[in-house]
Amino acid sequence: MKGFKPETVDEFIKASPEESQAIMLGLKNLIEATVPNAEGGISWNVPIYKYNGILAGFSLAKKHVSFGIDSLTTEMRETLEEKGYKTGKKTIQIKFDQKVPTTEIKQLIKEQAKLNEL
Repeated sequence: MKGFKPETVDEFIKASPEESQAIMLGLKNLIEATVPNAEGGISWNVPIYKYNGILAGFSLAKKHVSFGIDSLTTEMRETLEEKGYKTGKKTIQIKFDQKVPTTEIKQLIKEQAKLNEL
């Protein structure tokens, strides 16, 4: 993907390695279903969704997809780590052989949308 400048979330996903596409498509659909008014686009050369500010985004790494959201709490990080996901301060790494943690991510998206409405 070096040198490629996607203009839409779908272009980004289609240009990504096949093993990452199902995860990214799952994240895209989850964000759009949870906050239908969120606007998807490309910022910093990665998919970012905005809803009264930045809602969430994801990016591609060598062996995982990184999902980023500001509402990620220590408690939620611990829950995800117990399920085998690696987390950072505001990120969740989803390896290509892992399923998207739908319940947790949906909860985080809802929390972030509420925070953005304040």
